Amino acid sequence: MRPLQEQVSIAGEVSVEIYLSSSAKDTDLTIKLIDEYPPSVDFPQGFAMNLTEGIRRVRYRNSYTEPELMEPHQVYRVTVTAPATANLFAAGHRIRLDVSSSNFPRFDVNSNTGGTIATDRIKIVAENTIHMSTDHPTSLSLQVLPG
Repeated sequence: MRPLQEQVSIAGEVSVEIYLSSSAKDTDLTIKLIDEYPPSVDFPQGFAMNLTEGIRRVRYRNSYTEPELMEPHQVYRVTVTAPATANLFAAGHRIRLDVSSSNFPRFDVNSNTGGTIATDRIKIVAENTIHMSTDHPTSLSLQVLPG
C-alpha cells in the first residue's frame, strides 16, 4: 500500500470483519491497528506505532455463553473489535492492520484443539486462511473524521 497523500483523522471503535477457514476446531484472531511512520533521521527503518488491538476466540464468534467449534476448512465470518482510539495519520504515513492468530503474552495461547483452554495439555498448529473476495469481503471499519 502506498503512503497517504493527505492526512486522515480517525476516532472511535475499530472493527474488522474476517472470513476465515482453519485446519483446527478453534483458533484465535488478533488485530492491531498501527500508524506506520516513514523512515526518518531518528528511525531510519521507519516506526510502527501500535494504536489499539483486539482478539476474538473463534469458538465465541456468535456467543460468549454458547461456544461453537469450527468444522475444519469451512469458511466462517468473524468480527474482531478493538477498543476505541483516536489518531491523526499524517501524510506520508500508512494505515496498517496486522492480523494474526496469536498475541502472546498479551493474550493466552489457544491450544486450537477445541478443548478446555486452561487444562488442555495438547496443542496443535492451526493453519488459517483469510478469504478476501466479493463472496468473502474481509474488511476494516474505522470512523474517519471530516476535514
